[in-house]
Amino acid sequence: MNDVFKLNSLVEIDGNPKPEGLRTGVLSTRDRIRLRFAVCPSTASRTRGTIVLLQGRNESIEKYFETITDLAALGYMVATFDWRGQGGSDRLLRDRTRGHVTSFDAYVSDLESMFRDVILPDCRGPYALLGHSMGGAVALMAAPRLVNRVERIVVGAPLVALAARSRRTGGLFYATSALGLLGLGSLPVRRGGHSAGWTAERNPLTHDARRFERNRALEAAAPHLFAGRPTAAWVAAATRTSRRFDESERIAEIKVPTLVVTAGADSVVSSPAAERLAWRMRSGHGLSIPGARHELMQEADVYRAPFLAAADAFIGGALTF
Repeated sequence: MNDVFKLNSLVEIDGNPKPEGLRTGVLSTRDRIRLRFAVCPSTASRTRGTIVLLQGRNESIEKYFETITDLAALGYMVATFDWRGQGGSDRLLRDRTRGHVTSFDAYVSDLESMFRDVILPDCRGPYALLGHSMGGAVALMAAPRLVNRVERIVVGAPLVALAARSRRTGGLFYATSALGLLGLGSLPVRRGGHSAGWTAERNPLTHDARRFERNRALEAAAPHLFAGRPTAAWVAAATRTSRRFDESERIAEIKVPTLVVTAGADSVVSSPAAERLAWRMRSGHGLSIPGARHELMQEADVYRAPFLAAADAFIGGALTF
């Protein structure tokens, strides 16, 4: 488990200043997992409501300082937190370098705890969700439970399915599930060091060299905030969640107006799968940003600015002054 200092502290490095007015704290879930959270006030003259920012796998609050600052300047309060097993929140395994969870339902429970303990009592309504990758998948899973709380959902490059280049998802699901049944779910499933050779010019996440290097510097300065390889249990949970998004009855349960934004050059998750989901949702709207890589909120401005503008336009229609 993390110590209290790490749970309460935020890490600042050159080129990544903490947003004005950002405060942090710790909440405890029903299953006694401690989650680090942060809330930032609007820096505009009036507050339009609150955006709940949901991170992807192996991310932390610090990685979104720039985006939080931009959203606050648009007039939104921003509430965010580190999922269990990553960032400054409690880890689930003794080996904290392994990204682990046995079900994405645990992430939905984290979000519900955040609403109960922080957002509803302390943040200005109305509310919207803005999720990246895994955070987008959790937002879609949680949507049926949040229909009377959340006005809009925007998901960028959501983890609806693995990228098309991963053609063995069925075999991967059965293999990782089998490891779980054998009590080996905490084993890592990928060879280490796959990202070690990434450079600012050649990586699947962003075209923006400055943001890429900033995030690498953050990881070097605060390795305790990051997880490494996902475990077999995490991969099985992710593929199980992907299968849920193929079920018509589950899709019909998503009634919150939702904007699904895909990255045209995404090689991490499947953009076609996310586009199909948006088309099948009665409340869904789809938008693709051609040429963009996976991390839309960390991308070059030519891709990032249209994403934030689309999110603001879609959310702003419900979150009014």
